[in-house]
Amino acid sequence: MTKALKPLRPLTAIAAAAASLALTAPARAIDLDAGDYTALPAGTNALVVYGQHATRDKLYSKGDQVPIHPGLDSDIGILRGVHFMEVGGLIIDPQFLLPFGRLKGKDDTAALGSSSGVGDLILASAIWFTQPGAKTHFAVTPYLWLPTGKYNRNDPLSLGENRYKFALQVGSIHELAPGVNLDLAADVTFYGKNTDANNGAGGATTLKQKPLLALQSHLRYQLSPTLDLRGGLFYTAGGETKLGGVDQDNRQATTKFNVGAGWFVAPTTQLLATYGRDIKAREGFKVNNQLNLRLLTLF
Repeated sequence: MTKALKPLRPLTAIAAAAASLALTAPARAIDLDAGDYTALPAGTNALVVYGQHATRDKLYSKGDQVPIHPGLDSDIGILRGVHFMEVGGLIIDPQFLLPFGRLKGKDDTAALGSSSGVGDLILASAIWFTQPGAKTHFAVTPYLWLPTGKYNRNDPLSLGENRYKFALQVGSIHELAPGVNLDLAADVTFYGKNTDANNGAGGATTLKQKPLLALQSHLRYQLSPTLDLRGGLFYTAGGETKLGGVDQDNRQATTKFNVGAGWFVAPTTQLLATYGRDIKAREGFKVNNQLNLRLLTLF
């Protein structure tokens, strides 16, 4: 049951929503799809297109639900290119991820407006310590975000963050039984400074953020060689920010799940669909519906 809170004035509630989105929505962890840590032979290329539609109708502050009727919809795509190669006997996969899309405030948070454009470019490469074809896969992946996306300090829905970010993720896949696989991953994200953050009055100040920790697991069952069912559980914690040197007390603690299926419609083409939502959120908007679609082609 939601704890009772004193009513907030509309402008205060909207300001809280804007701060929540600007400071915590980009702090999401690096969500994987089941099977992402499968090592493929050197020389393989992958082109991946993602699409995500998400809706949010609850807003939380320090674990308490804010007593307004907020709304935030997002339609986000990602274009991803991957090349597998061998270096020193190890498989690596240099890649880029380019997000793009649209965000729109609704209902009591409609004053957030809307924004569309391109997000920050992400560069990454997994390094596998197992070989293609093995029943167990294990890899480490560094990620680097470049501040190339659309950003305006007076727009709480900017798709870019105006700062560098670095993350290190460890991931593995384990065959529990024939046709049953468990994926596990853990990562930590470190944040550079945004020296052009909104100080609450339209002026510029500096945003700093503590590291964000994340854990995730995925269970996958092969119904046939080309069709699988899957489910995932995610937990994110940390990422508290300071704005102009003032601690915002907005530590993250989010638990969510998804379920879905993957289907190889051709030997080198896979369609993937998952549905999920947040189970619990301490800070920011709580996702009540999220649909992810992915098209993967290998060549």
